[in-house]
Parts: sequence; structure tokens; C-alpha cells
Amino acid sequence: MNKNKYLLMVSSIGVFILLAIAAVSENFLKEWHGIQNSAKTTEGPIDTRLRQIVNPSLKVTDRCVTCHVGMASGEEISTDLRVGAAHKSVVHSPTEIGCTTCHGGQGQATEKDDAHGNVHFWTEPMLPAKYAYASCGTCHTPLNVPNLPTLENARRTFERLDCYACHRLDGRGGTLRPGGDVTGMEGPDLSHVGLKGYNADWYATHLQRSQQAADGAWRVSFREITETDRASLKVFLDTQVGAPKLIEAKAQFNTVGCAGCHTVGNFGGDAGVNLSVSGFKDPNQLNFAKVPGDHTLSNWVVQHFRSPASTVAGSQMPALGLTDTQIDLLTLYTLSLRRRTLPDTYLPKDRVRAMRFGAREFANNGETIYTAVCSSCHGATGQGTRFPGLAPNPSITNPDFLELASDDFLYQTIKSGRPGRPMLPWGDRENGLNADEIRAVVAFIRQLGGGVQAVPETMPQVWARGDAALGERLFTANCSGCHGAKGIGGEGPALGNKAFLSSVSDTFLVGTVSRGRRGTVMKGFTDPSPIRPVLTQAEIEAIVVYLRTLNPK
Repeated sequence: MNKNKYLLMVSSIGVFILLAIAAVSENFLKEWHGIQNSAKTTEGPIDTRLRQIVNPSLKVTDRCVTCHVGMASGEEISTDLRVGAAHKSVVHSPTEIGCTTCHGGQGQATEKDDAHGNVHFWTEPMLPAKYAYASCGTCHTPLNVPNLPTLENARRTFERLDCYACHRLDGRGGTLRPGGDVTGMEGPDLSHVGLKGYNADWYATHLQRSQQAADGAWRVSFREITETDRASLKVFLDTQVGAPKLIEAKAQFNTVGCAGCHTVGNFGGDAGVNLSVSGFKDPNQLNFAKVPGDHTLSNWVVQHFRSPASTVAGSQMPALGLTDTQIDLLTLYTLSLRRRTLPDTYLPKDRVRAMRFGAREFANNGETIYTAVCSSCHGATGQGTRFPGLAPNPSITNPDFLELASDDFLYQTIKSGRPGRPMLPWGDRENGLNADEIRAVVAFIRQLGGGVQAVPETMPQVWARGDAALGERLFTANCSGCHGAKGIGGEGPALGNKAFLSSVSDTFLVGTVSRGRRGTVMKGFTDPSPIRPVLTQAEIEAIVVYLRTLNPK
């Protein structure tokens, strides 16, 4: 009996000691206690307590300011610890929208790893610092973003015209230099002009003021600007949303043809997964078996761009041979696709335009559409591509092709696509292109091809005459090796594709078989060759007649 009493007493003392240790640890030994104890205000030490930011509208409760005490509201904090520094000046006040809205992480936690979300099963870890601009995609949908060469040209134009002399942009510029004795920003800060808007007649106003000025900065620094440069400046101003790295990343996305397979928002292909919320992928659900390094979403995305097939088993995405810089920008853009459902009062204008008015999430000129949609298959210059294990993609800027392909043929090809092939029907789908955009792409393809125009056709679409049975024998003997039995496609395009046969003319087919395509294995069958027979006009027409039987309609 006495033994039981002693055992109860010892265990009670042990529990009491454990509770005392836990109480001391919780109230005095946490890391945030040391941070707050080192922080001071002009009035002396601060209260040591949990601090938090609460925004019921955004459903945010963040205790990040318990450690990042310099970012808490209403206190002027001084501390030698970096974690206690004040938040740098940004458009949105962190004390209003919280921390996790932008940075991710676990807002209610007070331990470092827990708060940063670097724990198993937490679905939204904190964004890496190098990809901090990705957080803008939580609310914003940057519009009017061109491809990267166009954006870089616009940036260089802004610098070449010395706009930084009068205007500040993302913390740079705004010092007047003419005369050497004038300093200070004359013009407004342009860092967010793409969101806030600007006077469309700014050039006329600037020019008039320059011409009326007797001397000083206006007279010395401003000159007439060409129409081409003004167009570049418009591109640059329209993309100034206070997140230059994100805009550059989106321009990179619009340069390598990702939209040809993937949908983002209200536009893109459906051959690949929808990327609209790819920044919210749960790292706990990803396979890291073939991914070296940290088990983080950003590392997984980097490796996926570098080697898609080894990262995702069965992936049809080819290895595009991207540079480390390109991969870094594409990773930033992928992480930025993290759109939340927001109360209307928090919806920015660009998000409203995209969600409710169908605004494109990139510039809608022919060049940007081509690089965003077509370039991954047909190449940056339309030269065609070939990826291991996949059917080759033909050149669409070959002069022999462009001489025979009418604008209507190109238009119908883009509009209707090639059923059963990677070429999607871009004009007959909800997330596709409208008529004006397709025509803009056709014009740009002509431009890429050196301005080669199609020879006007004087014959009806179908005019060839001949024996279909003879044509079948000739096709099997001479064409099926590249174009497949019954024209199903192989090394060469699928000539039996119904969409192709519905839009192509006999003039195009006869001319291609006769003349071939320079720079390719397709040689003209009217030219003598030691490895293939010469075909007569009647035999070539017979082949065309046979191809027509593959699509009786």
C-alpha cells in the first residue's frame, strides 16, 4: 500500500515538473520571445506577447508579426535582428491583407518551420524569396504582356529615350540631369501605371510643352519620338504593374509556345494539364523519386522544365532545351498561377477584365500569339521542329510551301486544326482565337517567311483528273514510306487527314508533289533522281485523285 502511495507521489511530482517546464518553455523560451525582448521603441521595450493580423474578408489570421515584429502595425521597432526589420514599401499594406496572402505559409503557427510551411502535409509552403513576385498572381492577372523579345525592345526604348531622367520606375531614375544643376523627379512615378492607367495623349502634351519651353529640362531633354518608338513605349507602359520580374517571366512563357498545349485562365490548348492554379500544387502529392535536391514545389517545377519525361512518367512534353535563365523565369511564372477566390472589393481591374470581360492574358498581336501558341511545335522562325520519340512538326515558312498556301488555306488550317494530330482547332474552341487574331497570325507567318505571298489560284479547289486505282498504287510505292499507309502520317504530314483535304486545293497538292520542298527530304517528282522515278503530270494528278477518295465529302 505504501509503495503505491510513493509511486503516486513520484509520478505526481514528475507531472508537475513537466507541466512547469512546458509552461516556462511556452511563455519564456520560445524563439519569438528572444526576438521581442531585443526589440525596442522610442519609449522603451515592447510588450512580449503574441501579435497577429486578422482580415475576416480574406479569411486571414496571421501571427507572422510575432517574430517579424518590425512589420506589426503601430509600433516603431528597432532591433539588430534581421527578422525584426520593417517590411519594405509595397503597394499593399501587409497590416491590412496579412502575410500569407502574398507569401504563403501557415499563418497561425509561431514556430519557424511550421509558420513557413516546411512541414509534412502542409499544402501551401511559403514561396522562396527569389520567387517572391509570384505572389502577385494570387490576385492579379497581368494583361497586355508580349513575348520576351518585344518586352526587351520596349525596355531598351524607354532607356534609350532617357525617360528615366524624369520618371522613377521600380525605385530607379527620377533625377533630372540636363544642365547638371537640376535634381528631383519632374514626372510621375510610372511603377504602377499599367494598373492605374495614364493619359493616352501624353506624347502630344509632352511635345507641346517641350516646344513652348524657352530653356531648362523640357527644352533640352525631350525631342520628337517616332511612331515605332511610341508603339514600343506603349507596350512598356502597359506592362508596368510594380512586378517587373513577374512580367518578364510571363513574357518568357509567351515566347516558348507553352499556351499551345496548356490553358491558363481563359486561353490555351488542352493537350497538357490546365495550369491556371499550378502554383497551388501540393508538394506532398508530387513524385520526387527522380528529382534531386529539396522536396519543394519550386525544385520540382525546375526539374520538370529541364527533363519532363523523367520527372513525370509518361509525360508527352518534350525536353525543349531551355537555358537555366529560361527555366528560372518559367518557374516563377508557374508559381504565380495561384489565383484565389476573392471578395469583389479586393478584385483588381486586370483580374476583372480577364474574368468577366474575356480579356486575353497576353498581347493579341500576331507575333505574340505565334510565339505563345505555335512556336513550341513549328519553331521560333517557323522552321519546324523534331523531338525524340515524337512526329516531326513541319516548317510553315518554307518558301515552296508559302507560294502554294493561300491565306485562306492557312486561316482554315489554324481555325480547324488537324483532328487526330497535335494541331488543335484554334478557331473552333472556347479557349481559342477569334477571326482577327487568326488573320494576325497568318500575316506574321508570311512575315517570318520573308514576305513570300501565295501565287493566285485560277483553278477551282478540286480539278485534278485521273485513275484513283493507279493513284493508290503510285502513292503506296512512292509516298507511303513518309506519309504512311492511306496518308495517316509518319515522317511526313498526314495527307489523308479530313480537315487537311477539306481545305487544300489540287493546285497545292499537284505543285507540292511536282516541285517538292527545298531543304527537306521531299524532293520534286518531276526532277530526275537515281533513287525515285520521275512522275508524269497525269500520274501526279492520279495520286491527288486517290487522296481525294480518302475524304469523300
